[in-house]
Amino acid sequence: MRTANIGNYRWVICALLFFATTINYMDRQVLSLLKPTLEEQFGWTNSDYADIAAVFQFVYAISMLFAGRFVDRFGTKWGYTWSIILWSVGAIIHAYAIAIGEGIVGVFGWVGIASVPVSIVGFMFARTVLAVGEAGNFPAAIKATAEYFPKSERSLATGMFNSGANVGAILAPLTVPWIAGHWGWAVAFEIVGAIGFLWLIFWFIFYDKPQEQKRMSAAERAYISKDQEEDKRKLMSGTMDVPEGPVSWIKLLGYRQTWAFTAGKFMTDGVWWFFLFWLPGYLKDQYNIVNEDIMLPLAVLYSMTMVGSIGGGWFPKYYIDRGYPAYEGRMKAMLTIAIIPLVVLLAQPLGQYGFWIPVLLIGVGASAHQAWSANIFTTVSDMFPRRAVASVVGIGGMAGGIGGALITKIGGYLFDHYELLGDIETGYTIMFSFCAIAYLLAWGIMKLLVPKMKVIRFD
Repeated sequence: MRTANIGNYRWVICALLFFATTINYMDRQVLSLLKPTLEEQFGWTNSDYADIAAVFQFVYAISMLFAGRFVDRFGTKWGYTWSIILWSVGAIIHAYAIAIGEGIVGVFGWVGIASVPVSIVGFMFARTVLAVGEAGNFPAAIKATAEYFPKSERSLATGMFNSGANVGAILAPLTVPWIAGHWGWAVAFEIVGAIGFLWLIFWFIFYDKPQEQKRMSAAERAYISKDQEEDKRKLMSGTMDVPEGPVSWIKLLGYRQTWAFTAGKFMTDGVWWFFLFWLPGYLKDQYNIVNEDIMLPLAVLYSMTMVGSIGGGWFPKYYIDRGYPAYEGRMKAMLTIAIIPLVVLLAQPLGQYGFWIPVLLIGVGASAHQAWSANIFTTVSDMFPRRAVASVVGIGGMAGGIGGALITKIGGYLFDHYELLGDIETGYTIMFSFCAIAYLLAWGIMKLLVPKMKVIRFD
């Protein structure tokens, strides 16, 4: 069936997922862009900032586990709705972090919180609310992709909506420093946080389950459900399990496929978190680039990542079109992608010739991460029935968040340690070295756990 003749409404849904992901990443990046301003105003150390960022990552990690289950149980539409409401509120209340911190310390000071500066307490609380809400984005988006796209198009669709992370990372440095410079840092949190409520209007207008979607042609509905028809034939032949509600976490953890995805996320998510949360600080620490001067290099760097996200989503199709099964083609593509971040090893040695060289090299590494991300998410829908997809994504997301929190804490310690020695460049060299090799390590572990693709059948 030629896709040109069946309609393209599924790409409208992909566009909604793209804009939600864009908003998601704008909201989470405001803090890192304002790090130089906030640490000067409140006297934060790198470890203080790492504590605030790590709270987000740790809560995000735990919330991913429950967000996946929530989306599987209550459906994509309402799962996404409540997620974006909560994370938008969380983004906005960063503006009131001082008052929140004073209130928390006043109420709970007797348990030891009073020893922590109120600014840190307030921002930790705001990051907690933001993290709980943002955890719903990827489980809901991956589930929507599984609903609206056949397997042959899912990695491309995932790559396209995942490129919203790059666009958000581009728009944030282009807008947040300017807003903060003209109206103050609190207003930057308020304006960016409010955008999520605008998205909800379009979500309610355009999203319904495919079988209830009146804007979709019958031909397109049949096209996206062709995998379901194949599944029905497998059910009739007894080679596939009967879908009967969500699958327990304990059962999912009994499969190597779950652990392969989980290990891949744990090893690599921290790299993206590091780039997202620490690059503004890196440009300040090593090149004294701050405030609105940081807009252009970060915008260029994250613009590069769009190529990786969309190109990475397309790359496995090169192998699939040549006869490779979907999972095998995806793993071949991911091995090539895993080699690319090795260029980040050159960021520090060549940084002596100017900041643009490390910016571009890190941009290549970050672009490879987005290509990797588009594919590792899709391995879940390759191997698991739809009723388990969001739950497995949630488990892997939790592991990725924990890995990210560890990277953030280690980074904060290293930067403070080497800054005291007058050699902060060494701290960044250590962190960039891990970022360069993480993907090859992750690919090797995934391949070891799942040497050959096997579709899960629940008994």
